[in-house]
Amino acid sequence: MAVPGWERGARLLLCALGLALSVYAVHVETSKERDASYRAMCDISSTISCSRVFTSRWGRGFGLVAGLLGQHSLINQPNSIFGIAFYILQILLGFSNNHLAGMALLCSSLVSIAGSLYLAYILFFVLHDFCVVCVSTYLLNFALLFLNYKRLGYLNQAGQNHTAKAKRQ
Repeated sequence: MAVPGWERGARLLLCALGLALSVYAVHVETSKERDASYRAMCDISSTISCSRVFTSRWGRGFGLVAGLLGQHSLINQPNSIFGIAFYILQILLGFSNNHLAGMALLCSSLVSIAGSLYLAYILFFVLHDFCVVCVSTYLLNFALLFLNYKRLGYLNQAGQNHTAKAKRQ
């Protein structure tokens, strides 16, 4: 086996946590949009508020889509919807020991890190807020990047071992 067994368990755990946080973020955003007085569990103070972040202009389409494609664009979804898609992709591709799937996992993780760094900057320096849910997903994304980097290393090593065996025969 090219990838150790613990890797699949770690991936499923990280992605399950990411999915749970993303679904919760959708719940908070939609609840706050329906009822302005809604108070989420992650709204701890005026400077530690996830609902403030989720309902800001950067909470949808990374704050970029509305300006480029319009407020009502199909792509202008809550960021947490993109998170749900990302974590599902990570789970599905994680079942494959294919090198191409490993590359797709690593590349999608790199994109998630770019998004996480961008949103962290917005969170701290533009909104001057701290979002427990957001920061937790950033940490999960970094953990998945590390896991995907290690996975690609395992797959490359297995490919080299297979090539060496084929040459000896």
